[in-house]
Amino acid sequence: MGSLHKAIIPGLPDDLALRCLAKLSHGYHGLVETVSKTWRDLIRSSDYANYKTREGLCGNWLFVLTEGSNNEWVAYDPEADRWHPLSKIPSVHGEERHYGFSCISVRNRFFVIGGSYSHDNPTFPHQRPLVTNEVMQFDPFKKQWTNVASMITPRSHFACTVISGKIYVAGGRNLACTRGLALAEVYDPVADKWEELPPMPHPQMDCLGLSYKGKFHVLSEQVGLPDQNTSEVFSLSDETWCTMEDVWPLSRAMQFAVQMIGYNRVYTVVDWGESLIKTRDSEKGEWYNIGSVPSVVLPDHSRQLEAFGYGFAALQNELYVIGGKALKWEQSGAGRFDIVKLDLVRVCNPLVEPLKWRETRPMIGSARGAVLGCASMEEVSSN
Repeated sequence: MGSLHKAIIPGLPDDLALRCLAKLSHGYHGLVETVSKTWRDLIRSSDYANYKTREGLCGNWLFVLTEGSNNEWVAYDPEADRWHPLSKIPSVHGEERHYGFSCISVRNRFFVIGGSYSHDNPTFPHQRPLVTNEVMQFDPFKKQWTNVASMITPRSHFACTVISGKIYVAGGRNLACTRGLALAEVYDPVADKWEELPPMPHPQMDCLGLSYKGKFHVLSEQVGLPDQNTSEVFSLSDETWCTMEDVWPLSRAMQFAVQMIGYNRVYTVVDWGESLIKTRDSEKGEWYNIGSVPSVVLPDHSRQLEAFGYGFAALQNELYVIGGKALKWEQSGAGRFDIVKLDLVRVCNPLVEPLKWRETRPMIGSARGAVLGCASMEEVSSN
């Protein structure tokens, strides 16, 4: 009796049933696995992963890492409106805090690149961090992490972007170059290989990478200050760098908060006194306000609070403001400010003004507070 075949969906050929279930986005998988042992085994099988890979059915993902999650990423599925944890990254660094890395998606894969690892150990307060060149890849079809080719140069707090299916990195710092790196390199995920690029004219650290009009822009931590509007720009066509004068109204505190939606559509948060969202007119090169990041309303607090340390991402032509912290005044005793770690997720369509924000399902488990990294991945068919 044990050898009798059990249909995946009674009344349907198994190949058609596989196609039906493969259309389900990743946020439903946990629910699907509770239907039956047959469905659970299918969802976890190589046949299922291979079929989704072949058809390019990766789904839409929003990846987030927060300060209190012990290096465990969580993922949001907008179709299912569900968060779920990813498997933990296999690492020799144990529970060391990971920061200063870059995270980015390309070719239906999610990458966590470089950064620093340090012990939060008061016994060794002056222990130097380890700056790494490691690159981890998450496969959304198999839901597994793997090591891929390491960068040539270990680096932390560096510029990173994707252009034409390749990952470009530049600048940052490591223990050998604490005042900034000029070195740059490019990763081809198909060949799993890094190649050196010509160095930048000037070293940059704590910098931001941006793909704009087909070029790699490296914006320093000084960009946004009144007299600091230069950026290093790499042209892919002739592999040369130049220093350009431009106006990027980025705040130093939130400079990671730049996203691209569609072609040459850039959004940023400028938090000089108030958290304004700006976008750039790609023809005129001018920036204008489209709204502001919404205040936080807590159920046990009468005043609206301003969030900080949140993540900012774009997915399916919507902007997401994720997590962060808020200062809440407590009247008890002499009075004090308490730090509230937020799991809130707010979303808006930036093309509809005035902005109309809505809350989606909050993050799960210990995922709350300051966001260390966030990136989105949109399904791109391989056909």
